[in-house]
Amino acid sequence: MSQAAALTMAQAAAAQYRRGAILVTGATIVWSSAGLLARLVHTDPWTTLFWRSVFAGAFLLAYLAWRDGRSLITAPQRLGWAGIAMGCCFASSMMCFINALSLTTVAAVLVFQAAAPLFAAAMARIFLGETVTRLKLIAIVVSFAGVILIVSDVQDTGTLWGNLISLIMGLTYAATVVLARAKPNVPTTEASVLAVLIVAISSLPMANLHVPAADMTLLAVFGFFQMGLALIMFTTGVRLIPAADAGLISILESVLAPLLVWAAFSETPGNTTLIGGAIVIGAVLAVAKKEPAGS
Repeated sequence: MSQAAALTMAQAAAAQYRRGAILVTGATIVWSSAGLLARLVHTDPWTTLFWRSVFAGAFLLAYLAWRDGRSLITAPQRLGWAGIAMGCCFASSMMCFINALSLTTVAAVLVFQAAAPLFAAAMARIFLGETVTRLKLIAIVVSFAGVILIVSDVQDTGTLWGNLISLIMGLTYAATVVLARAKPNVPTTEASVLAVLIVAISSLPMANLHVPAADMTLLAVFGFFQMGLALIMFTTGVRLIPAADAGLISILESVLAPLLVWAAFSETPGNTTLIGGAIVIGAVLAVAKKEPAGS
């Protein structure tokens, strides 16, 4: 291979990496607005879940129609059992996320979300037999210790339930990731459409269909922008960069989301949440920096 050809390939790889990093970073920044939007909208969690899912589903279906054309009608056939399971797990995670935000601080919820990759590593070891390196094993143990610290010192019953629901959120999201590893050919966007459909149907009986215009506008932003657009950006960008780099970039959400809510509402997490959160995020960062891509 000539030096010019090698240089061209290197430039193409660099451009691909840059495009992927920009997309994943953009998705992470957009996702970080979830806590702020949840605090701004004056609807109960089930109403928020319903309308967010309706708008996100409309956005994702429009994207799939543009991308796939007439082949969109065969999307349910491409899911298979793994895609259906992914949709169910993702739906559970979304429902837990919104309900947890109404019971505990944004910082606490994001800590459990940040721990999801380590939960996924533990599940992959148990169910898929994937090798877990010493560093990753230590990080898993440390992150669980951080989670236990956050939950153990809570005196308020509502906040305790919020933290426990956040834990379920992290575990169900981790299950979604493990299913994606087990069946890498499952179309993730189609599985996401199934997930928002499950959430919309599940929340409909408890949702308020008559929402003030200001709140409906925020819910549309929540669905179209924070959920739909960010999901498309992430699933597109994550294919272009190493998994470890995507995980490292995603940590930004755990930092930005509490800052946005603190700036808007002065919601300050307690010392135990801050210490436990620092432990979890530190463990995730250690793995993202040291583990080889795809490990």
